[in-house]
Amino acid sequence: MNTLSLTALLSVSHTMEFLLEEGVNFSVIVLEFMGLVVIITTALKAFYGWVKRDPRTRLNLAEGLAMALEFKLGGEILRTVVARDMSDIIQVGAIIILRAALTFLIHWEIKNEEESVEKEESESKTK
Repeated sequence: MNTLSLTALLSVSHTMEFLLEEGVNFSVIVLEFMGLVVIITTALKAFYGWVKRDPRTRLNLAEGLAMALEFKLGGEILRTVVARDMSDIIQVGAIIILRAALTFLIHWEIKNEEESVEKEESESKTK
């Protein structure tokens, strides 16, 4: 293999690495933005539901926050693709663990809130 083909191979490798990094970084930004849009939309709807005294407001808010966390978690998982060293991987791993724990807690809250809303609705129908 001559030096010209080796140089060309290295150039292609660097170009592909650059494209991968830029693609991942762009995708992370898009996912973070999508999560932000879901949070803002959910918060506005929850405020409207709270003003109208909708009993499902907390449930709807929790579901929206869970969805937003899924987008943000996806962004963090993608970030691991371009992590350069162990400190980056540990930092991203810690963020993923925290967001996964939040998602778990929100889903637990959703389950409890659904049971509470169903109980209230069945009690109001029997009255």
